[in-house]
Amino acid sequence: MRFLNKIILLLFFFAGAGLNLYAQQTDSVAVKDTLPIVKDTLPAGDTTPVKDTGKVKALKAGKVKDKYVDSVARKDPRYRNPGKAALRSAILPGWGQVYNKKIWKVPIVYAALGVTGGLFIDNLKWYKRFRYAFTVAYNISQGKDSLTGPNYAKVYDQLKRPFFEGPNGLNTEGLRSNRDQIRQDVDYAFVFFLIAWGLNVVDATVDAHLSTFDVSPKLSFKIQPGYSEMANTSGLSFVLRFK
Repeated sequence: MRFLNKIILLLFFFAGAGLNLYAQQTDSVAVKDTLPIVKDTLPAGDTTPVKDTGKVKALKAGKVKDKYVDSVARKDPRYRNPGKAALRSAILPGWGQVYNKKIWKVPIVYAALGVTGGLFIDNLKWYKRFRYAFTVAYNISQGKDSLTGPNYAKVYDQLKRPFFEGPNGLNTEGLRSNRDQIRQDVDYAFVFFLIAWGLNVVDATVDAHLSTFDVSPKLSFKIQPGYSEMANTSGLSFVLRFK
């Protein structure tokens, strides 16, 4: 009887194990069936990298722009590149005007630079003279130097009589005020020189921009009285005619 019970228990055990295995197999199959199928959208064997369309468009745009500029230069021999004109005038004044075939402007450019540059050099020279004279006068007033010393002999001759040998004696404050005033003149002259250089660049750039502008006699511009339909009033009108 015990032997029979053992056999029955063994049969139930194997039967339960078999059902368990069958259930696991069934669940795994079901899970596999419920998973979504992901398809490869790329064709097999296609390893072509994706191109950056933004860079391609930018390159194409740059090529188109260059072609456009070149075509304008070929169609109109008067065309001048404003960037080249500005760079050349910035490097060497007057070079941009020569590039624009406005050679008659070169003397004007160098006249402006020469006047402002000459003022700067002359004011700087006088500033050094007054500065040295003031230093000598200050040392004399402090008893560290004298009118017979070697330092006084180096003072500019035109400054000795009014500031050292005048009726009022040593004029230290006069030397100080003149030195400070001329120092400002040096700064102003340098600023004017830079402005003249900058105007030279601006002039070359504007001339290059207007190199293809039509100023032929076929154009006419005049002022005449008339009626304005937009403003619904009568008055003077600026009229540009193309003949």
